[in-house]
Amino acid sequence: MSEPTGAARRRGPFKVGDQVQLTDPKGRHYTFTLEAGKNFHTHKGSFPHDELIGAPEGSVVRTTGNVAYLALRPLLPDYVLSMPRGAAVVYPKDAGQILAFADIFPGARVVEAGVGSGSLSAFLLRAIGDHGMLHSYERREDFAEIAQQNVERYFGAPHPAWQLTVGDLQDNLSDTEVDRVILDMLAPWECLEAVSKALVPGGILCAYVATTTQLARTVESIREIGGFNEPTAWESMIRNWHIEGLAVRPDHRMIGHTGFLLTARRLADGVEPPMRRRRPAKGAYGEDYTGPNADGGSPR
Repeated sequence: MSEPTGAARRRGPFKVGDQVQLTDPKGRHYTFTLEAGKNFHTHKGSFPHDELIGAPEGSVVRTTGNVAYLALRPLLPDYVLSMPRGAAVVYPKDAGQILAFADIFPGARVVEAGVGSGSLSAFLLRAIGDHGMLHSYERREDFAEIAQQNVERYFGAPHPAWQLTVGDLQDNLSDTEVDRVILDMLAPWECLEAVSKALVPGGILCAYVATTTQLARTVESIREIGGFNEPTAWESMIRNWHIEGLAVRPDHRMIGHTGFLLTARRLADGVEPPMRRRRPAKGAYGEDYTGPNADGGSPR
């Protein structure tokens, strides 16, 4: 049985073509690709790539300036934060939330709109495996080219489960019987009609948006179009901790707001979701609003 795409690049001794992440004594990272006969240079000296080729992962190398560097393969979260960018990347903390709460499983059929630099595509492809399907749509050709290069560099080859289309999802979507749809775009509400037809009953729609206005409009559009259960929305933040003897405290910096996530599940055709048992706050909907809860008083 052959190994999944990219698995061979994640284990064993270092070899030519592998990516290496060096960590210096101050915790700074340097990433490069191993090439026979080449040298790695820093302001603290240099060392030959050949010194790492054939060495086990987790080795320590010293430069001509006698500075020690720990050599490991970069993890996927490390890789996506250091890879070339066309657009902003989906941060690992959000990619992890998407994989968990959109329930991305091996063999899943997934549609993604808004590829950016390919960060989320790499996470999705690793989760669905070679026998899944990821069809990514990106309206900008320059972004699509950068994303394709980044994803193929990570896996070491084109991924057999990936198809990349340049164009708007709502104009080009031809996929049917899709398990999951991930929308990372400026106006996800424009795609709801198309993706609701593509999703299987029980399938999950997940949207990643940057602002509260985008979040509100997407949620209200999902309610108005029907065919989905009540959306769930949230954001996540990460705060690391400094631990040195008795000095145990939060770090001074943290990864705060990067974006909002929301999920909703596709209902069977013709099914209306149960009414929500709560009343919206008075004035929560503007005078010109005509969608669900337009009367402002019916129990939901």
